[in-house]
Amino acid sequence: MLQASLTDTEVIARVLQGEQTLFAVLVEKYQQYVFTLVLRFTDNREDAEEISQDVFIKAYRGLADFRGEAKFSTWLYTIVRTSCLTFLRKQQPNITSLDNERTHVQLENHESNFKADTIETKSRHAMVNEAIRLLSPDDSQIITLFYKGEQTLEEIGRIMGLDPNTVKVKLHRARRRLKDKLEKHYSEEVQNLR
Repeated sequence: MLQASLTDTEVIARVLQGEQTLFAVLVEKYQQYVFTLVLRFTDNREDAEEISQDVFIKAYRGLADFRGEAKFSTWLYTIVRTSCLTFLRKQQPNITSLDNERTHVQLENHESNFKADTIETKSRHAMVNEAIRLLSPDDSQIITLFYKGEQTLEEIGRIMGLDPNTVKVKLHRARRRLKDKLEKHYSEEVQNLR
């Protein structure tokens, strides 16, 4: 299978030379990555599916703009982020702080239903994803880029417009807050993991 052995740069070059069907190789390789990132922004599967399709259409149309200075996944992430922010701006979501009392009540209700119904079937991975959703957008973004997107500190810096050392500090703090969220909202489960 020749197409599977091609690098992203080789696939892009061939697509730009007229082999448009090869773009499907990139879609297949990155569809889960894109969907996971979009779902972090929207928290709605239907919206995430729609936005993910839009991301690949934009990537295909803008492929000639990819310069290869960073990984394709980094370039693709910028399209994901822009598409999600545009979508969210149009939706004008009701954003509430976790410090808000009503939010705490909703989280407690969600947590108690979660424990009653499915705690035994949830995997560690799902629990961590839930905790990431409780983080601020910046913390969630940096954790997702580093661990899910496997981006380097330099690549994250380019995406977020930050110095790599600043990214390192922010990542450290985001990890600490993620740990706190896990211990606060999933204390029993965290104890069982030790």
